[in-house]
Amino acid sequence: MALDSKTTAEVVRKYQRSPNDTGSPEVQVALLSARIDQLSQHFKEHHHDHHSRQGLLRMVSDRRKLLKYLRNSDLGRYQELIASLGLRK
Repeated sequence: MALDSKTTAEVVRKYQRSPNDTGSPEVQVALLSARIDQLSQHFKEHHHDHHSRQGLLRMVSDRRKLLKYLRNSDLGRYQELIASLGLRK
């Protein structure tokens, strides 16, 4: 259920802070969000795939931790990220 390299490169390019940035919280949250969206679509067709559902819950938890870190360290970057990803309503 991994993202293909084209999608990954596109997400990294959109959210990176510098030309070689692949590990900033913004990039990590964006990649996790893309994988979560992909798995959510998967579950619409495969209702009984409980093994993958556990991985989805782990990804949601990891994303929540990264967002909490970003919120505590730099509120402006946090607000920009959630607005661009459309996470909070």
